[in-house]
Amino acid sequence: MVAERTWRKSTYSNGGAPESCVEVSLAHNALVRDTKNASGDVLAFSTPAWRALINWL
Repeated sequence: MVAERTWRKSTYSNGGAPESCVEVSLAHNALVRDTKNASGDVLAFSTPAWRALINWL
C-alpha cells in the first residue's frame, strides 16, 4: 500500500544535505519517510494532526 502512493521530496529538504531529506505522501492521511531509506519505517499522521503540525511550523 505504501509503495503505491505518490511521494514528493519535502520543500524543507531543498538545498540541504542529501542524507537529511524526507519525502511526504498526502492522500487520505500524511506519510513521511526518509529519502535514503524509502523501504524503511514511515511516520503516519492523520489529516488533522498533519494540518496542526504544518500550522505550527
